[in-house]
Amino acid sequence: MFSTALSEEQRMIRDMARDFAQNEIAPQAEQAEKNGWIDDAIVEKMGELGLLGMVVPEEWGGSFSDYVSYALAIEEISAADAATGTMMSVHNSVGCGVLLNAGNDEQKKQWLPEMASGRAIGSFCLTEPQAGSEAHNLKTRAVLENGQWVLNGAKQFVTNGKRAKIAIIFAVTDPDRGKKGLSAFLVPTHTPGFIVSRVEHKMGIRASDTCAITLDHCTVPESALLGERGKGLSIALSNLENGRIGIGAQAVGIARAAFEAALKYANERVQFGKSLAQHQSIANMLADMHTQINAARLMVLNAASLKNQGIPCLSEAAQAKLMASEMAEKVCSMAIQVHGGYGYLEDYPVQRYYRDARITQIYEGTSEIQRMLIARGLADYQA
Repeated sequence: MFSTALSEEQRMIRDMARDFAQNEIAPQAEQAEKNGWIDDAIVEKMGELGLLGMVVPEEWGGSFSDYVSYALAIEEISAADAATGTMMSVHNSVGCGVLLNAGNDEQKKQWLPEMASGRAIGSFCLTEPQAGSEAHNLKTRAVLENGQWVLNGAKQFVTNGKRAKIAIIFAVTDPDRGKKGLSAFLVPTHTPGFIVSRVEHKMGIRASDTCAITLDHCTVPESALLGERGKGLSIALSNLENGRIGIGAQAVGIARAAFEAALKYANERVQFGKSLAQHQSIANMLADMHTQINAARLMVLNAASLKNQGIPCLSEAAQAKLMASEMAEKVCSMAIQVHGGYGYLEDYPVQRYYRDARITQIYEGTSEIQRMLIARGLADYQA
C-alpha cells in the first residue's frame, strides 16, 4: 500500500473511506448488483462523510482537501464496490466539478451544498446515440423561446441517470457556429419533458444506474444556462483531468480487490501438498499483480499531485487512466486464473471484479482516445 509520501490528513481520509467501504459497502455489493441499485442509505452516509463533495470547497458546502485524498477515497470505495465508485466519481468530477468551474454564484449557491451533501446527486448528459467521443457532433437542440430554453433530443449512457436530481445537459444552441454552437444547461430532473426512457442492463457495474434520457420539449428558465452561450464544448472538456484521475483510481481499487481475493484464495487452497501460493507459477502471478497495481497507483497519485499544485496534467491523467484501466483487466483475469474453475462461478467475487473492470477502458474516454491525447502531447515532449 502506497503511504510513505502521504500526509497525515490524506492517510486519515483514506482510512476513513476504507473503514466505511469494507464495513458497510462491501457486505452489500453482491445484493446491490442483483438489485441494480445502490442502497439509498449508503448514498446518504457517503454524503454525511463528505465523500460526495470532495472537489467542492467548504464555502459551497463541500469537503475539499486535495486531489490525492480524492483519488485515495475513490480507490477505497471502488475496492468495495465498483458501481458505488462510479456513482461517486461521476457525481464529484463531472457533476460538482463542472458546476464549480462553470456556474455563477447563484447556481453554485442553489446546487453545490445540495450536491456536496448527497441530497442531490448529479448526472452529466453529453453522449448521444450517434456521438460518443465526438462530443461536438450533437443533435440535441436548445431553442430560446419567450425567455425559456426548450430542449429536445436524446442522451445515452448517462451515469446516475435515474438517481440524479440535477443534470448537466449539453445541447446545440447555434447550429451554424459548429463547435462554438454548443451550450450547457442545469436541468432539475423533475422538469416535465426530462424522461428516463431506459435503464441499461450492463455487463458490469450493474448497481450503477446507466440510463438513456429523452428530452421532449423540456423547458427551463433562461437562467439555467451554465456558463456562456456557445461555451459548451470547453465546459464539457474542462474537467477531463478530474474525471480520468477518478477512473484511474477506480481501476486500481477494482484490481486491488481482485488481487486480495486471489492472494487469500492462494494461501488457503492446498494442491499437491502445499498452498497454491507456494507454487512458483502462482507466486509469480501474484507478484506481477501486486507490482502492476502499485505502478498504476503511483501514476494516478502523480497526476493527482500535479493537479494539487495547479500544474496542467492532461497527459499525465490520460496516462494514468490508460495504464490503470488496462492493468485492471489483466489483474482481474489473473485473479480468475488463480481461482481456477471456481473463479468462473458467481460464488466468488473475482468474476464480478473482471466484469466491472472492463468499462474503465471505455468511459471517460476510451483507451484509444487516451493514446491519441498522449501522442499529441509528445509534440512538446522534454525529458
